[in-house]
Amino acid sequence: MLILAIGIVLFLGAHSFTTVRGARDGLISRIGAGPYKGLHSLVSLVGFGLIVWGFGQYRAAGLIPVWTPPSWARHVTLPLMWLAFVALGAMGPAPGLIRGLLRHPMLVAIKIWALAHLLVNGDAGGMLLFGSFLAWAVYDRISVKRRGDLGAPRHPGLGLGDAIALGVGTLAYAGMIVAHRWIIGVSVMGS
Repeated sequence: MLILAIGIVLFLGAHSFTTVRGARDGLISRIGAGPYKGLHSLVSLVGFGLIVWGFGQYRAAGLIPVWTPPSWARHVTLPLMWLAFVALGAMGPAPGLIRGLLRHPMLVAIKIWALAHLLVNGDAGGMLLFGSFLAWAVYDRISVKRRGDLGAPRHPGLGLGDAIALGVGTLAYAGMIVAHRWIIGVSVMGS
């Protein structure tokens, strides 16, 4: 689980560094915006790779049970994941009610994704992975709010962005239900 933990620290550390505006701006002024973006991307990519590799190793070695998720958790997780995919679909530039209500759709999607997975994963590795992402998303939302970043503007009604969010989100959700077993190694619909 050490590789998983290192990956989480690198990935979320790189993303947390962007919230420390003074340090981030200082680094950008020293090395330039292009090299900073490249370094941020490289550290994030290495962290993500280590998360995937480390979680795979952890699962192959055998899960470390901490608690047994209730049987109803799967039934709650499925609609939560649909909401997460719709939130991701709302990230586009087209205005819409969903994007305006969520303000920061990516952060909302990460929080829903992490919470949904915490409900159905009672093992130490799952709790470390999904708990870390949930904590980071909450931290980042607070940081964004403190910076005064209001996110997407409020929209008075349904718009093209809503149709895109619902359509793309639902298609991606359906695709993940089918592909989850092959990508992650766990069937969403049971054995």
